[in-house]
Amino acid sequence: MGEIKRARKLKIGGVELQNNVFAAPMAGVTDLPYRLILREMGAGLVTTEMVSAKAILYKNKNNKIILRTEEKERPVAVQLFGADPMIMSAMAEKISEDFDIIDVNMGCPVPKIVNNGEGSALMKDPKQAFKVLEMMSRVLKKPVTVKFRKGFDDAHVNAVEFAKMAEEAGVAAITVHARTRQQMYSGKADWDIIRKVKEAVTIPVIGNGDIFEPEDAAAMADETGCDGVALARGIKGNPWLVRRTVELFETGEAGPEPDIEEKKAMIIKHMELMIEYKGEHMGILEMRKHLAWYTQGLPGSAKLRGAMNEMSTADDLRRLVDKI
Repeated sequence: MGEIKRARKLKIGGVELQNNVFAAPMAGVTDLPYRLILREMGAGLVTTEMVSAKAILYKNKNNKIILRTEEKERPVAVQLFGADPMIMSAMAEKISEDFDIIDVNMGCPVPKIVNNGEGSALMKDPKQAFKVLEMMSRVLKKPVTVKFRKGFDDAHVNAVEFAKMAEEAGVAAITVHARTRQQMYSGKADWDIIRKVKEAVTIPVIGNGDIFEPEDAAAMADETGCDGVALARGIKGNPWLVRRTVELFETGEAGPEPDIEEKKAMIIKHMELMIEYKGEHMGILEMRKHLAWYTQGLPGSAKLRGAMNEMSTADDLRRLVDKI
């Protein structure tokens, strides 16, 4: 295949990104505190947790927290889901000032969203998906992107056709999660579908699925020719995966994994950001799952997990971290 230039500055619409290693949107993970950490680690783009356009319309209070941004995390994308072109366009326009890119979720596999005709259900209805993407691309001044899957199930693998439809609708880039909706997050991601999509369209294609080490990201870039990679489950409790992947793409060598002291310092930093933006009570509650991810595989981590559920203050968490 010859020498492959993995590192590149990527332009999505009029937005110039410093690199092509992105943090994928994840519910309960990519909130503002963690996005700030991921940007510091060098992510070319960070994206909010998924937000319902209808929930914005009906002024759901939870959205205020999800939609909060900081200048220092930019460029930042917001990820919206919905199936009504008018509501999606109007709500995207309403919040667009705070974001650089508007991403549309057409890949979420969660039953309550799919049963509502949203998320990955739209892969079964490309005509409706086109209406949503075309209206948003036409109405919004910010670039519109879309994330979708390989297909709804093995009998309906239509990512290539869906990608062509999205390009025709006017989106600026696409992200392909290389699993079907039926697979949810299990089984192996089919990177070959990313390659096929890349060959079928001219807009940037971001690959997503089964990147747990920097070398996985490099392999995906080499095998598929994708323009960038979106790191998802691999960054839970491991923001260093972003930094090490950027290093591998830029220099050919990933930096070292964090030692125990660096991990402990990151946990404390993450906790402080959580408290700053969400208050001590909510911040510590939400840190429980992050702490479980940060300490996974460490000696005594199973014992730690029991103690994590007893944490209720910053001092509790500090004492626990000291024991690691």
